[in-house]
Amino acid sequence: MGAIQSHLLRGWIFTKNISTMINIVLFGPPGSGKGTQSEKLIEKYGLNHLSTGDILRSELANSTPLGKKAKAFMNRGDLVPDKDVIEMVINKLDSYEDANGFIFDGFPRTQEQARFLRHHLTDRDLRVTLMIRLEVAHEELVKRLLLRGEKTGRTDDEISIIENRIDVYLQQSEPVVEFYEKMRKYVPIIGAGTIDDIFYRICQAIDARI
Repeated sequence: MGAIQSHLLRGWIFTKNISTMINIVLFGPPGSGKGTQSEKLIEKYGLNHLSTGDILRSELANSTPLGKKAKAFMNRGDLVPDKDVIEMVINKLDSYEDANGFIFDGFPRTQEQARFLRHHLTDRDLRVTLMIRLEVAHEELVKRLLLRGEKTGRTDDEISIIENRIDVYLQQSEPVVEFYEKMRKYVPIIGAGTIDDIFYRICQAIDARI
């Protein structure tokens, strides 16, 4: 069993067995079900949910300077610049005084963000346990997002924006897979089937690493 370590860095306190702390990067294109699966994983493993989408929407709702800056990018379905996303993630991470681990949902989306996360966790003697990518066919993604738009009224769930968001994901985010492949932390998961079926596959992958 690993040594018990306690850290107080920039307001982030850990008194945990480092070998048992779980930090999951949950990856996948828009509509792949990351939010739904995150909720189930949080309940099962007692993790904290860090969703850049939720953070950005909160910044927008509160009309913060960062939210106003990000709005133009989000309205086009483009990625918010790395430095702005990283600033939000740092602020959110440092708001936790005690943590069992995290699910990073929607972050990192670029190799620069992935390198930042690795260094930021390493500074706290932590690491990413696993990077899980949900794989869903393009047609299914579009179907899910259009349905979500009808149900929730989200303005970014409109066909032209959806297609652009998926294209941006493929062009800019795929290199993140290569980053975690080199670290031997990447696991692809079929994102089709029932919610429980997908959840079972994810849990199998996590339990095999802890």
